[in-house]
Amino acid sequence: MPALPAAAQTPDGQDVAEGAAEDAADGAAEDAGAPSPPVEEIDGALIRREQARGGARARDHSADLPSEPAGYAIGAGDVLQITVWDHPELVQALGFSGSALTRPADAPPGFVVDQDGTLQFPFAGRLRAEGLSPQQLQAALARRLAHVFRDPQVTVRVASFRAKRVHVEGEIREPGALPVNDVPMTVLDAIGRVGGFTASADLSRVVLARAGREWWLDLSPATRDGQAARVRLADGDRLRVMSRDDSGVFVMGEVNKPVIAVPNRDGRLTLSDAIAQAGSLHPGTADAAKIYVIRGDPAAGPRVYRLDATSPVAMILANQFTLAPRDVVYVDGGGLVRLHRVLSLLLPAINNGLTAWIVGE
Repeated sequence: MPALPAAAQTPDGQDVAEGAAEDAADGAAEDAGAPSPPVEEIDGALIRREQARGGARARDHSADLPSEPAGYAIGAGDVLQITVWDHPELVQALGFSGSALTRPADAPPGFVVDQDGTLQFPFAGRLRAEGLSPQQLQAALARRLAHVFRDPQVTVRVASFRAKRVHVEGEIREPGALPVNDVPMTVLDAIGRVGGFTASADLSRVVLARAGREWWLDLSPATRDGQAARVRLADGDRLRVMSRDDSGVFVMGEVNKPVIAVPNRDGRLTLSDAIAQAGSLHPGTADAAKIYVIRGDPAAGPRVYRLDATSPVAMILANQFTLAPRDVVYVDGGGLVRLHRVLSLLLPAINNGLTAWIVGE
């Protein structure tokens, strides 16, 4: 008679499950070539430490931004309205025909700054305009015209701002480019001009790209009156609003509905929020004492936290523990659940052994 499998000869099924689970864990650790990270208990002290160091929220880099850009400087493509008082003959140089038949796409009458940054004006010749403020160009024109006219009175204003742009993209209603004019434009001004945030926008993770670098801004309601909301945009800036889906948390194990939980609009997602989005713990299979949070920390390596939800204050702790993007929440099963899984793997082998024994007889 053929020998039965060793697992079937063990009288204590619970030991079989635990031994198989421990062997699997040890084998995974050996395959990974590194010991398992220590498990930290989620308690009041841990939550206070996390809050003291900023928790899992995205860091606001608005304080690290360079100084605010100066006043508007004329650029190539801008249309200028230049008036020399008491000299109406120069009005014709503006290109104004007096006709009301103009198209919306037509530039307003005026002097267009050439792509090389220069400007041609009657009796003043060609002079540099790019990089100057309207007041500086006004003074330069007055000096040139003083050789022709006595004490010329010159006025310069930008009739159409076409040289400078900022780009807004991501989770906003009307992505696109916005012209930069002589009125300083803040981050919230720009988002308001493109229709505001969409429903899936993560207000705590807004990226400002400038001169090859990126800064993360937090525009959530709790910080909207802070420095990040007052950051002024400059020519060439690119503003990108991230999606809440990009900051999702994986919830798996003994829950009613494994899911990728997404944070609230302010970017905050607690452990209790994630479990609620997964339909809560499975009442028949979940071990409430073994709720794990696995976090990949680029600086310190993986970190593992455990919550014992059998404690009366567990839900208060879960509601205060903030998850980070791409965290993994795993709810372990009870001892009987692990036994069932091990037996489901072993029973086919046992049945095959019995069949072979019967046939052999």
